[in-house]
Amino acid sequence: MLKHGILGLLNYHEMSGYEIMEVFRDSLHYFWDAKTSQIYRELHGLEQKGWVGKTVVPQSGKPDKNVYSITTSGRAELLQWLADGDLGLRNKEPVLMKVFFLGEREVTENIQYFEQLRQSCAQFRKSLDPVPQAIEAYSDLIGQKEKALYWQMTVDYGRRSMQMQMEWAEDCIRLLEGMKP
Repeated sequence: MLKHGILGLLNYHEMSGYEIMEVFRDSLHYFWDAKTSQIYRELHGLEQKGWVGKTVVPQSGKPDKNVYSITTSGRAELLQWLADGDLGLRNKEPVLMKVFFLGEREVTENIQYFEQLRQSCAQFRKSLDPVPQAIEAYSDLIGQKEKALYWQMTVDYGRRSMQMQMEWAEDCIRLLEGMKP
């Protein structure tokens, strides 16, 4: 999935690996974690497949910079991935795996777990507040305002998801408080 995220970014604009990491940090990290080493590993693989091209840009007093761009076959792969019918729904939720087995602990410990979960979701939701301004700035930078609507949709999903998880955690706390002696 990371490879398709990189192809998507390069479809907007050519970038160095560092610039791709910056875009991840400023936008995509809200729903997809990627470490610098993973991005460079994926770029190497994408280059091997012929999905990206690399231009070496000499720099004075610094190492040369590799600038990547999507190729015609890379764009075809991106469009095929977008149309492949896989909705991306997964049934792997680490939180739920843990909750399933929380019965092994004390109720008061589990109430703390759900309080912590609620607080973490609230913090994450709050961290999304400046994202609309970043979306606007980035869409201006690449000159593709029409794409910003889709980026905004991902922010809305993140807000709604965090709100749902906060409400669920509150319901779990209420249930557990009813079990306390």
